[in-house]
Amino acid sequence: MSSSDQKPAAAPASGAAEPSPPGRPTAVSSQVLDMGAQMVQALKPVRQMKLHACSFALYAHDLRRQMEVHHFLSRLNQDVVQCAVYDSDKPSARLIGVEYIVSDTIFEGLPPEEQRLWHSHAYEVKAGLWTAVGVPEALQSSEMASLARTYGKFWCTWQVDRGDALPLGAPALMVSPQAAEPGRARGDLVRGRDERYGVDSSAGGLKAARVEMEEPEWINPNADYWRLHGKGFAVDVVQAEMKRHAPFP
Repeated sequence: MSSSDQKPAAAPASGAAEPSPPGRPTAVSSQVLDMGAQMVQALKPVRQMKLHACSFALYAHDLRRQMEVHHFLSRLNQDVVQCAVYDSDKPSARLIGVEYIVSDTIFEGLPPEEQRLWHSHAYEVKAGLWTAVGVPEALQSSEMASLARTYGKFWCTWQVDRGDALPLGAPALMVSPQAAEPGRARGDLVRGRDERYGVDSSAGGLKAARVEMEEPEWINPNADYWRLHGKGFAVDVVQAEMKRHAPFP
């Protein structure tokens, strides 16, 4: 069965230079329905997305594979944030996954086997890789200081970096960039992002602006699992007997 560490069978060709989903153009009737629905539906969960942040993510089973990612955040409370993750901020952006972000207090209460699936954000923030697009640093500095103390669990469901025209195979666990190889963010990806959005994440830019930012007293070693163990995680899909009764109330 499919694994997040294997390339599945090819999807039908879209005919576009950049992989895009195969299919017909959106019908006028569908466009009319969408416009009408906008007028009568509240779309409350979607409207809770208040912040757009851009950063980079690496595959937990292959740190050489990296992507620029765009998080659209909604807060459940001050300690739990949920993010819809896209491959860009264009109208045609593809929803490639979801990341959940929790405070260090909540993370410390998770079982050790669960903590292994999470990554820290301290380096990502301090290095200027994570930034709220278009928001002045003076305005986002407090948010960045809080984010540096959080942990995230990011599942990628659409591996666009390998050219998938559809979400294929099993989801892949993602991790955050770190200071140590092989977990450093690729320079070409960072430069491309910085040029596109007018961001300066160099030593004289965001790094300098965040140098005085207080760092966490410690980062739980169960997070960023690969750093201590040299191993990542890949998901395999296997057949299983269907349960006839729920194992929990």
